[in-house]
Amino acid sequence: MNTDVIVHAEDVTRSLGGHVVLDQVNLEVRRGEVVVLIGPSGAGKTTFLRTINHLETIDSGSITVGGRLVGYRQGRGGRLVEESSSAIARQRRDIGFVFQHFNLFGHMTAAENVWHGPVRVKGVPKAQAVQDAHRLLDRVGLAHKAGAHPANLSGGQQQRVAIARALAMQPALMLFDEPTSALDPEMIGEVLEVMKELARERMTMVVVTHEMGFAREVADRVVVMDEGRVLEIAPPAELFNSPRHARTRSFLSKII
Repeated sequence: MNTDVIVHAEDVTRSLGGHVVLDQVNLEVRRGEVVVLIGPSGAGKTTFLRTINHLETIDSGSITVGGRLVGYRQGRGGRLVEESSSAIARQRRDIGFVFQHFNLFGHMTAAENVWHGPVRVKGVPKAQAVQDAHRLLDRVGLAHKAGAHPANLSGGQQQRVAIARALAMQPALMLFDEPTSALDPEMIGEVLEVMKELARERMTMVVVTHEMGFAREVADRVVVMDEGRVLEIAPPAELFNSPRHARTRSFLSKII
């Protein structure tokens, strides 16, 4: 097994209500790589992202993170059997997920949102977790907001707290589901800048986004999806300048 491969998705298929949402999706993500998923709404990008940490189940195929199946174990005859909820929770400790809508605990301060997970889930001593939380808030430019509650933070600030919270679990992989889509335009840049810094530090990232400038600048590879399928995968310069697939050319012509 290649230890540089963090995510290995093979023939991943999922149907919902008779509709095929993912159709034999194959993708590898290597350590330190930034992979950006683009495509029209309903292409299956978010669904695929959520299968990586088993927020969505799959009907067939397999997904491994760090060489281990996510959400399933091998049963008799090679059949996949869904893991227990506690086993899945353990697997998710190594996978950070940043949602569209922040999902912060409203009754907690920014710092408490960041240190709560490491203490409760990983058993990190509180004093250490608090120290780490303040370091991470400083890393995302919010050291001065450690004592603020989410209601007193802008959308961009809340999303940066959410990134710090995910980083506090020391994940091997970060997943971002359209992290700027719920933000006012003037707040998008501050979140993207944090993500760019993570990319410069070679954090392994899979990002669903409509921010084509970010994809051009930061991605190692861009994956184009449509109707549950992967149409093409290429470095950003190649994909944006010379897309191979007609559907990719049509999609890009509408957004660039």
